Amino acid sequence: MSTVAERVAELGDRIAAAARRAGRAPESVTIVAATKTVPVDRVREVIAAGVADLGENRAQDLPAKAAELEEDVRWHFIGRLQRNKVRQLSPWVALWQSVDRPPLAQTIADDAPGARVLLQVNLGSEPQKGGCAPDATAALADTARAMGLRVDGLMTVPPQHDEPRRWFATLRELACDLDLADLSMGMSDDFEIAVEEGATMVRLGRVLFGARPPASPPAGTASVT
Repeated sequence: MSTVAERVAELGDRIAAAARRAGRAPESVTIVAATKTVPVDRVREVIAAGVADLGENRAQDLPAKAAELEEDVRWHFIGRLQRNKVRQLSPWVALWQSVDRPPLAQTIADDAPGARVLLQVNLGSEPQKGGCAPDATAALADTARAMGLRVDGLMTVPPQHDEPRRWFATLRELACDLDLADLSMGMSDDFEIAVEEGATMVRLGRVLFGARPPASPPAGTASVT
């Protein structure tokens, strides 16, 4: 069993190799450790191994983890987000990765003026997932900017049982059309493909922390993996 530090180093090497295959600088890609269901002591091990960006899916878990950790980290919210959860998250979140509709953008703008956001795009038009339609992304970007938000880029979760490369390429092309720099795409099973297609952030859970038992979503919320 490899240590956490060894896993982080190995993943860094794999990301660097994928970046070089695409003619990109390895340092252009950030690992975001996906901490859903992961206890704080294990999160600390990943931080100690050099990962400074943490992504949480569950709004009720992020404030508790953030308050317990004394380390200097950047929290990303990466899950499907209800507007009534924004206020409890805003003291902690450095990047909101799942903005997909104007009312949510407005709530974030009200509670965290000038916040950095990514627009989540539902490329596969899957009803069970959050995300705006690709053809609505430009309008959402304009709306979010008008509210005072900083729109840094796009995020997606490709259809689970389809080849991911074409979806990552589509998101890259959309970001290029909109002149957006950041692309959050790729998870444990497909992050190298995502990097080859332009990802600047990869959201890694299982390959960092090992297999985790599934967590049931709280009543009234949707789960995003």
